[in-house]
Amino acid sequence: MKTTIKYCTLCGILSILFGLTSCTDYLDREPESIISEKEAFKNFTNFQGFTEEMYNMIPDVAKANWVSSFNWGEDEIITINAGEYLMGFQIDRGNYRAYINKGDCFLDRSWSATGDRFQKDIWRSSWAGIRKANMGLEALENGMMTDATSEERNMIKGQLLFFRAWFHFQLAQYWGGLPYIDYVLPSDEKLTLPRLSYKECAEKMAADFRAAADLLPINWDNTDVGRRTTGTNALRINKIWALGYLGKNLLYAGSPLMANGINGPRTYDTELCKQAATAFGEMLNLVESGQTQYALVDFANYKSLFYTLQQNWLMPGGTEAIMRGPTYGADSYWRQANSYQPQDMCEGDNIVLAPTANYVNYYGMANGLPLNDPASGFDPDHPWKDRDPRFYNDIIYDGVKVVAGTMNATQEVWRYANLYSGGNYRNDERKTSRSGYLNYKFIPLGANTWDKTYGYSFAHHIHLSYMRLADAYLMYAEAAAQGYGSSNGKSSNFSKTALDAVNVVRDRSGIGQVAAQYTTSLEGFMGELRRERAVELAFEGHRFTDLRRWLLLTEYPYNIKTRQEFDRAATLDTKADPKDNGVRNFREEVILTRNLSSKHYWLPLKTGDVSMYPDFEQNPGW
Repeated sequence: MKTTIKYCTLCGILSILFGLTSCTDYLDREPESIISEKEAFKNFTNFQGFTEEMYNMIPDVAKANWVSSFNWGEDEIITINAGEYLMGFQIDRGNYRAYINKGDCFLDRSWSATGDRFQKDIWRSSWAGIRKANMGLEALENGMMTDATSEERNMIKGQLLFFRAWFHFQLAQYWGGLPYIDYVLPSDEKLTLPRLSYKECAEKMAADFRAAADLLPINWDNTDVGRRTTGTNALRINKIWALGYLGKNLLYAGSPLMANGINGPRTYDTELCKQAATAFGEMLNLVESGQTQYALVDFANYKSLFYTLQQNWLMPGGTEAIMRGPTYGADSYWRQANSYQPQDMCEGDNIVLAPTANYVNYYGMANGLPLNDPASGFDPDHPWKDRDPRFYNDIIYDGVKVVAGTMNATQEVWRYANLYSGGNYRNDERKTSRSGYLNYKFIPLGANTWDKTYGYSFAHHIHLSYMRLADAYLMYAEAAAQGYGSSNGKSSNFSKTALDAVNVVRDRSGIGQVAAQYTTSLEGFMGELRRERAVELAFEGHRFTDLRRWLLLTEYPYNIKTRQEFDRAATLDTKADPKDNGVRNFREEVILTRNLSSKHYWLPLKTGDVSMYPDFEQNPGW
């Protein structure tokens, strides 16, 4: 089932005109016919049909394969003897070249512009999308949109500029600076365009994002054009998308990796950070003044950001999701959802994607303090007590009742999460947790063989937003702090400081605000900001790029994955709150150390691509 964007399109026509394959039925379309190029671009309806084919090129990261691995930082550990084909397994071993044509990897795979979720990737989708955006912009420049209002022209141009920049951004964040293609490359032209520096590429992206923001409305439903499709415009590019990515692009460009290179210092480009803070400030000021359709979701509905149940396959995200791509089918009952639990409890592929214990440690205490703060109140004899509410939302820990339904005597051993040392919920070889924890951020508690409160009968739908509002607050905080040198840094166009922005996100979850001792120095504040990003955005695919851009990927403790070993202090009291359960001999052990070097901050380019012409150089070390 697909979430649709409804506009008629001239699918067969455009494939003849431009050598592109036709769009899929996720776009409503006119009967196929042969028509002139002049007719294809003359009015908004026709031109929007052309434009909307680019939405179909956005990868659905969470459903790129039957089981998809998209958490490549120190956040997730994969079962052995089953998960070796997943990209996360290869990242752990430094084998970045495995991304090429790898089944579960959204970076590069068997690709089709009109295919399903298994045929969408960043590398080929982006280059195709860039070319298509340039074709549309060239048609506008040549005056081919003759039958249109100024509003219609602006909305077409704004979408095209956003797509050109966004596809370049998807490439640059993984492979670094590349040629910025801002015209239609003739098929017979010899390729000579050199790779730009990351900053040069980012400046060009920023110009396109800025122009798009100036052309696009905040809400399509409030325009003459958008009222034609009122209620179905949520997935269309708007001003808030463009401002969000303008800020994100500038923050990335100002981050240590992009600003200083793989062997440079962990310092930021303060001027770029100030520009990023201004872009986010403009966006967040619009949000907080009530001029947009966006708002943080109440914590009571936090799960709705990541999955929906029994809502006719409603796409998750609600009012907090800023940018989402189309969904190419609901989550599979026996695949991705089942990869988050012991395989004896489901019909999966013998793969468990479990949170690492070292990552779970980022979930601090309800009072807002990190576990290692002497005043936090963390008790290793009661490690689940008084934790950040997001810990209980995201993580299954020892003693939690997982199955509510009827089980036979043999099956009863699976009713409670036996995640203590030697428990049946943890064993490298049994396709259970390797760390002592399970990830339930994307599945309901009843996602098992007995309760079956998920899957097709429950319309269980997992989908990741490319950007959501909480992320924007945290990126603003980082940009403002680094641009102005302290937790009190702020842009001139927004009332909140960096510290205020982090506390907005914390307040939503009900935990204590950033403690005063972490606000007196920039590095102290950044430690809490990084921890807040780890918790709020956990398992949503951000951590790998965050560690890379901070130049921390290769550094201890970010290069290890651990498990927690412990014994139960007493027989499990099934009537007690599992948060109060006591343990003994609580200790942490390293499962895996990633021996990554400086070259692993960028992905390697394919040999065939760097062999096309001398100026298209390979990334260092590859």
